[in-house]
Amino acid sequence: MLEALSTAHNRALTFVFLAASCASAIGAGAVGVSDNPPGILLAYVAAAALLLALVHPWRTPRQFRYLFYASILGFVFFGIVHNVFDAVVSESANASALHSLLEGLGDAAFLLAVFGCPPAFLISGAGWLVTSDPKPPGRFEA
Repeated sequence: MLEALSTAHNRALTFVFLAASCASAIGAGAVGVSDNPPGILLAYVAAAALLLALVHPWRTPRQFRYLFYASILGFVFFGIVHNVFDAVVSESANASALHSLLEGLGDAAFLLAVFGCPPAFLISGAGWLVTSDPKPPGRFEA
């Protein structure tokens, strides 16, 4: 995150991405994301713009590779966490504060798995390809 705020150009670009993320999130909330393709697309754009606000100054493939792996692991992890919390909530039928907390955590895990990890996967994959060396070391030119 510090790289995104290190220079005036990076700060300006970071704030543009953050503004785009906020505008897209507000648009997704206004349109609605429940069985609404434009709202779902706006939610993905908001997540992608938020991620781009953080990673736009990266210039090495290693950083994008780590994000790529983390997005895959995050998708699996948050999917499992959502299912575990959903199972615990369905087994306990009382309306206590713990029940509401677990239901909210399960919903947050679902939203992270569905709206956070796929844009991270695509952006990190593209960044990894763009920043990687086009010619592998040790190859000769004929």
